[in-house]
Amino acid sequence: MIGWTSPTHIVLLLLIALLLFGAKRLPEIGKSLGHGMREFKDSVSGHEPPAPEEKPAQLPAAVETHASTTPTRENEAA
Repeated sequence: MIGWTSPTHIVLLLLIALLLFGAKRLPEIGKSLGHGMREFKDSVSGHEPPAPEEKPAQLPAAVETHASTTPTRENEAA
């Protein structure tokens, strides 16, 4: 095959990347590349990804009742 698309060329490029960046950094690099490519695709197509829904943080019942009966420092100073 002609070009850099033959399997031996791809394996050679992956080995060189492994030697340059190390085994720990390759997954991080792949994740950041995928994220960047997804952002680029969305910006070109004009598609906005849906915003993640945030659930309100709820305190345990024991903490809520304790907090409501405890006076604040502003009330103590007055």
